[in-house]
Amino acid sequence: MTKLPASFPRKTANWVDIGPLEVVPQQGARVVRTPGGCLAVFRTSDGQVFAIDDRCPHKGGPLSQGIVHGTSVTCPLHNMVISLETGEAQGADTGRVATIPTRIENGRVLLDVSVLPQKTAA
Repeated sequence: MTKLPASFPRKTANWVDIGPLEVVPQQGARVVRTPGGCLAVFRTSDGQVFAIDDRCPHKGGPLSQGIVHGTSVTCPLHNMVISLETGEAQGADTGRVATIPTRIENGRVLLDVSVLPQKTAA
């Protein structure tokens, strides 16, 4: 996991700056911890950035540790393929993970936190 700058998170309205684009490797991922759980932030070989829930819908495997191919990621535990665009399982598999809108501004990755689930106290 990459250490984010001390200024993290820098928030603008519903968008949170999670750091420079360079910290997310091409065809790789970084984990962002939120109050509602961990997100996996991916960067494809053509530079697109996606954020999804970091738990595979099959058995909860860490999608951030999966293999990125095109706009999909393969879970490292049981090879379930998840679309980074829709969060939907591909092929014969079923299931879905939450997707979080992303954008790049001035070489920095921003996440739309308005769609994140909020953890409530017990």
